[in-house]
Amino acid sequence: MATDYQRRTAITRLDVSAKQSTLLSETIAEWLKGCQLAADIGWRNEVRSKSDLQSIAYDEIRENTDLKSQHAILGVHQAADALSSVAERRESGHEVSKPVFSSRSMQFDERTMTVFDDGEVSLSTVSNRVRCKLRLPSETDGYQQKFLNSDEWELATSTLKPRGGEYYLHLGFRKPIDESSEEPTPENRTVLGVDLGIENIAVTSTAHFESGNRLRAKHRQFERIRGDIQRTGTRSAHLTLEQRERREKRYTRDELHKISRAIVEEASSYGCNCIALEDLEYIRESLPSGKEFHQWAHRKLVEFIEYKANEEGISVVFVDPAYTSRQCSECGHEAAKNRKTRQHFHCQNCGSKANADYNAAKNVGLAAVRCGQQPPQRTGHGQLALKSGTVTPNEGFTPYTPSAGIEAEDTDKSRCS
Repeated sequence: MATDYQRRTAITRLDVSAKQSTLLSETIAEWLKGCQLAADIGWRNEVRSKSDLQSIAYDEIRENTDLKSQHAILGVHQAADALSSVAERRESGHEVSKPVFSSRSMQFDERTMTVFDDGEVSLSTVSNRVRCKLRLPSETDGYQQKFLNSDEWELATSTLKPRGGEYYLHLGFRKPIDESSEEPTPENRTVLGVDLGIENIAVTSTAHFESGNRLRAKHRQFERIRGDIQRTGTRSAHLTLEQRERREKRYTRDELHKISRAIVEEASSYGCNCIALEDLEYIRESLPSGKEFHQWAHRKLVEFIEYKANEEGISVVFVDPAYTSRQCSECGHEAAKNRKTRQHFHCQNCGSKANADYNAAKNVGLAAVRCGQQPPQRTGHGQLALKSGTVTPNEGFTPYTPSAGIEAEDTDKSRCS
């Protein structure tokens, strides 16, 4: 029987030279090439299991890329995971296409990466190994050291990501789950539902609203300036545009960090051990054309939520957001007419009224709770966190007690079943 693990991630910046940076960049390019080759072969032959794909794709990757043996295998496994995800979407009735690998990141395991006691790491590349320093905090009890110096946690598959001219290593750690511990399972987790949007970039099932107004206003301002600068067409104008692009990206990242931190803090304050988010694939399909900025912002926000939640021991799950904007979180009735406007929800069945994004956030969370229930009886004690209490499908609404330290309101009396 396979061992179940608790997993954590600790992000560290690498201190690399210009020569090492070039070599890592070349290695990532070959990694993406290898992953794509494996995906193409798997797609063409309708193969998605790791072992079967490795048997037919490994040799071609070694012949057509500069990847070493172990990274060729890891690339095959990455492609197999992507192909399996596509197959699951197809089986759910969604249109699918062949996986495309474009995100500049790559995986390392115990054979391709070594972390030394002196705070340095050795990474396998397409040439010789790169050995560089991890920029760890000076505190000996810092977050990264908590895992690096632990006898309980072992190093697991990690991910290297370039960003803004720097390289960041997302160190993965794992330890076996103690069956006698109270580690949350899908059947008993407490979920915070989160709806991602444009007017409100994020809304939680506990009625925490994060407005997207500042980001939209800043982006519109930048787009106007971009048009003026581009019409100038001079070399100086081009340099000015690049400078403003970097400035806007820094501002947006700072805002998204603040929003993600607030969402994780919201989960912690309500005792949630799980955050439910919408699958970004479906969000991308639902956004109108020309919304590349919002797609990028959502993707970054999810990335920030994931690693911040991971640091707090909170899991993150993704659900299909289909119909979450049109379904009543109170009675379950689904109809296009339920959503009167972008902001207002009015159920045509039970008469419930709510902010549309708040209603959707509760539906996202309820979808995650139901996924943890055991068919066919659909049993389990997973619950959704609301502002005024919790709701468990088939069992109903339970208000917070005064001892919970949360100010209860009577606005949530969900009748979900």
